[in-house]
Amino acid sequence: MRAVRALTTALAVVALTPACAPPASDGVTVLTYASPYSPTHPFSRADSAWIKWISERSGGRMRIQPYWSSSVLSSEHSMTEIRHGVVDVGLITPIYARGGTHLIHVQAAYYAGLTTFPQQVALYRCLERRDPQFGRELAGLTVLAVQGGNLPGIVTRNRPVNTLEDLRGLRLRAPSELLEVLRRFGADPVDMPMGEVYSALAKGVLDGVVAPADTLRSLHFAEVAHYFNTLRVPRGAYAARAIGASRWNSLTEDQRALLRESVVVWEHALERELHQAELAGEAAGHEIGMTFVSPSAADTATFLKVYNEVAEHNARLSSRFEIDGLRLFRYARSVVARAVVTGAVECTGTETGEEK
Repeated sequence: MRAVRALTTALAVVALTPACAPPASDGVTVLTYASPYSPTHPFSRADSAWIKWISERSGGRMRIQPYWSSSVLSSEHSMTEIRHGVVDVGLITPIYARGGTHLIHVQAAYYAGLTTFPQQVALYRCLERRDPQFGRELAGLTVLAVQGGNLPGIVTRNRPVNTLEDLRGLRLRAPSELLEVLRRFGADPVDMPMGEVYSALAKGVLDGVVAPADTLRSLHFAEVAHYFNTLRVPRGAYAARAIGASRWNSLTEDQRALLRESVVVWEHALERELHQAELAGEAAGHEIGMTFVSPSAADTATFLKVYNEVAEHNARLSSRFEIDGLRLFRYARSVVARAVVTGAVECTGTETGEEK
């Protein structure tokens, strides 16, 4: 029923959005773009760099009209809304979708050992080429950017996390792939939209949140928390910007070629903005007097061991959806094992780690 209401709302907005967009000049193609984030968020700054590049590269013949702050596109139903033409291009988060993206969801936990944005994006593309299920889960969309990100730490209000034992009893917001991991250390994890976390921290509803340092500034967590454990929790990549298939097919081949060329531009902009945001977040935390705690090597190893055990368990469970997540997990781990040694992600090997 929720899906029906969401679709009804989406179709209503479809009728209104074109009226909001400025009229295009002759010979100019206007694509609408929407994001749930404010224009000052690091994601949006990267989006703005892409918008500028499109205009300049096309000589003004293609223009992007942005809509920020969930004014058009929702966080929860963005994929459905783009498929139905609410906007032409938008920010998507398939790893948080309620249904229909099971493999994309579980694969986000296959990246432990990778530490950089380019490595995360490269592994995603290896996995995407390996399993056509990615394409099925993203049907009706053409992906324009894959996004990795800064590795999260553990932000807490009043109780420092000096060791893994200190997680016991803490109510922490975490992404769904981490819920079972945190439970094994005695925490009480919950999954809620990031936009609700600041208020929950301020009111004491949450004891903390698993989040990267950039959120100390971009989401103002430094204002309501006192401690940051720099555990560097693994995180994966996902398809993050997309255009609806109908709009894509309506473009000329030259226009589609321009958008294909822009993929690397968008991804580089995201990498740059997230790196700068991480530095700014760390600086904000120090300026406001937060205490930064470094985990021991033993705790880091223990956390990663449990993290990978849970990821493998969830990969096995994906067989319930007729998805061979375990095979993909083993392949990902073989790619990561080589990348840890060489520093480069190469799409070679098998799920058993042997070379082809």
